[in-house]
Amino acid sequence: MGKDVIVALDFAGAREAFAFLDKLGQRRPFVKIGMELFYAEGPGIVRELKERGYRVFLDLKLHDIPTTVKKAMAVLSGLGADLVNLHAAGTGRMMEAALEGLTRPDGTRPKLIAVTQLTSTDQETMERDLLIREPIADVVMHYAKTAKAAGLDGVVCSPLEAPVVHAGCGASFLTVTPGVRFADGAAGDQKRVTTPARAKELGSDYIVVGRPITAAEDPAAAYDRCVREFVDGIDRNGKGE
Repeated sequence: MGKDVIVALDFAGAREAFAFLDKLGQRRPFVKIGMELFYAEGPGIVRELKERGYRVFLDLKLHDIPTTVKKAMAVLSGLGADLVNLHAAGTGRMMEAALEGLTRPDGTRPKLIAVTQLTSTDQETMERDLLIREPIADVVMHYAKTAKAAGLDGVVCSPLEAPVVHAGCGASFLTVTPGVRFADGAAGDQKRVTTPARAKELGSDYIVVGRPITAAEDPAAAYDRCVREFVDGIDRNGKGE
């Protein structure tokens, strides 16, 4: 896996999702299926996207006792997704169990990453609602190291945290980063955000982009802009890094 833009298909159903993808023409972006679309359409949506040539990040953020997560991952492994995730807060043992369940009899498996802290969470919210008093950067790093020790491939984190995660867990440990907005766009409900170009500078391996592309007047142009800024390192004025 190399640097890429993952488009979040945060739609109510398959009809809306495929109508959006049709607007991208022959492009076959890496796509994310979250809870809304998966719960609406079930496992079949993953299989259909794979049949149409899309790579799929299945973003269900599993978090339960180890045995339950292991069994769930065994089911998800059969869908053909390229990337799946869980919550690092579920503990190292849960992550180890998830990896066991995800691994197929032939030894292959999708990549597995752990959510550290949601990008809608800031320090104040974490302290008030979760009673976690440590600095959020330290919490993210601790979760990342726990995920690495459990054998996972990377974490979901803010682009702002990608440098310290790579420093602590290695360059090959994946950082998949939501919280990305164009410089001239709105942050929405995200707290720890940055632009595609800045995410590239910070070392994000993947950026997850939803509304800046899916709600754009010209989604294909918005997607192409994301790729230029994040993958190619060219800003909207055509200037390189």
